[in-house]
Amino acid sequence: MLLRVGTRGSALALRQARQIAAELERRGAVVEIVPIRTTGDTLTGSLIAAGGKGLFVKEIEAALLDGSVDVAVHSLKDVPALIARGLALVATPPREDPRDVLVSTRGDVGLDGLAAGARVGTSSLRRRAQLLARRADVTPVAIRGNVDTRLRKLADGEIDAVLLAAAGLRRLGLAPVGMMALAPEEFVPAVGQGALALEARADDAAACAALRALDHAPSAAAVAAERAFLVAIGGDCQTPLAAYARVTGDGISLRALVSEVDGSGALEDTITGAVGDAAALGARLAATLLARGAAAIIARARAATEPA
Repeated sequence: MLLRVGTRGSALALRQARQIAAELERRGAVVEIVPIRTTGDTLTGSLIAAGGKGLFVKEIEAALLDGSVDVAVHSLKDVPALIARGLALVATPPREDPRDVLVSTRGDVGLDGLAAGARVGTSSLRRRAQLLARRADVTPVAIRGNVDTRLRKLADGEIDAVLLAAAGLRRLGLAPVGMMALAPEEFVPAVGQGALALEARADDAAACAALRALDHAPSAAAVAAERAFLVAIGGDCQTPLAAYARVTGDGISLRALVSEVDGSGALEDTITGAVGDAAALGARLAATLLARGAAAIIARARAATEPA
C-alpha cells in the first residue's frame, strides 16, 4: 500500500514525518513524503494577527481533502481545536517530552536566574504570560522562525534567553548550552505540546487502519483531555491558555491555566479521574474555570491581541 505523507518542509517537520514513515514502512507500507509549504511558513508578520496556528495546517488539510496526500503529520499543538470537515485525527504516537525549556546565555539558570531586564525570545502568548507571571522584571521579545533561527538570534546577542519546546530540540538532536527544562507543574505546556497528530480522510479506511497501528493509548488519552479543555473553554492562539495531562496507570491528572496577556489574574486548577473519562474531565475543568471568570479573561485577551 502506498501512503503519501504530507508535512511542512521545515527540518523539524521533515524529521517527524520521516519517523512516522519509518514506522509505517516497518509495517509493510510504501511511503512517499510530500513537503507542503503552508501560509504559516511564508508569513513574515504576526502569526496571531493573520489567523493563528491553523495557518500551519490548512494547506496540508486541503491536500488531504483533494487527494494529493493520504496522511498528514502535524505537531499537535499547531492543530486548531476544530479540524476540517471530512478529516479525522486518527492516531497519537508516543508523546515526546512535553516541557518548555529556557536556553540562556547565563547558563542553565532557569527563570529565577535571569538578570533583571533580560530579553527573552518567544512568539507564544502562553509562554509570554507565564514568563511575566514569574518574572515581571524581564522583557519578552517577539521572535519567529525555526529552532536554528531562534538559537542563532540568541548566539548573536539579539536576545538573552529563549523559550523553546523540549520536544523539538530532542527530535532534532540538539542540546544547546544553557538549557534548562521547566517543570510542567510550574510552567504549564501548550495543549498537545510534544505530541504528533496523524490525520487522514475519515472515509479512507486503509490509511486510517495503518495509522491506528501507531496510536499510543496513554498519549492519546492525555491529548484528548487537553483538547477537550481547549474546545470547551473556547480558546485559541489569541488566548494565553495552557493544559497538560499526565496518565498514570488507569488514572489521569489534568492541569490547566487561563491568563491575562500580561500574566496577571491567572486562573489555574487541576482535575483527576479515570483515564477513560479523559475528554469529560477536560470539559469539566473548562467549566470550572469558566465559572470562575475565564470567559472575561479570554475576551480581554482577544481584544488586546486583535490588529488595530
